[in-house]
Amino acid sequence: MTPDEPHTTPGDSWQPTAIGRVSAPLRNQVLDVLRREILDFRLRPGQRLIERELMERLGVSRATVREVVVRLESEGLVTSVPQRGAVVTVLTVSEAADIYELRGVLEMLAARRFTERATDAQVHHLRQVYEDLAAASAPTDDTLGPLRAKDAFYAVLLEGAASPVLTWTLTGLQSRVRLLRQTSFSVPGRVQQSLAEIHTLLCAIEARDADAAAEASATHIRNAARIGLARMSQAPPP
Repeated sequence: MTPDEPHTTPGDSWQPTAIGRVSAPLRNQVLDVLRREILDFRLRPGQRLIERELMERLGVSRATVREVVVRLESEGLVTSVPQRGAVVTVLTVSEAADIYELRGVLEMLAARRFTERATDAQVHHLRQVYEDLAAASAPTDDTLGPLRAKDAFYAVLLEGAASPVLTWTLTGLQSRVRLLRQTSFSVPGRVQQSLAEIHTLLCAIEARDADAAAEASATHIRNAARIGLARMSQAPPP
């Protein structure tokens, strides 16, 4: 394999559409595409990002590709590895444990703040996105639907929490959290268990019980950490 050849395995193939020329800056369009490819696991952990391949498939310049890769590194989705270049990040068990612990603290606070600050309309909206999550969580081999629906649930939760600092901090962690959710959701039964935990959180919020909401959030993260870390410990390296 030459340095310019992509490192692929069965299931690694991905065919993004070339970037269109629309009003959003080109760099942002490319960033959105590559971020989605990573979060949806079409670009797999450990897979190399070959500049020439990205340029050809996305129809953009080398400079644009390099800018986007730097941004993805800042989000924790890409890692620069000596002798290999940029690769999709592979989280270690130790890193994942730290992320779960930090996520637990932040999401407990988000649940508390939403309960205390959200309007009745925002609480109703949270119920609506929960119903979407429940519909997406029907037993299936595809975990992308539940993952995207859960992203939407937390987006509403953060909006109603009305804390710019909290939103900024959790958003910076969100991409790596999404990778960990994919790991835990791959465990049979976890999607439905997670849905039940989110329902407990929602009911506490609707009752305007901030302590119960925070505890429900903490329970949810503890269970996710236990299951996700166990799965990571068992998995072979990519």
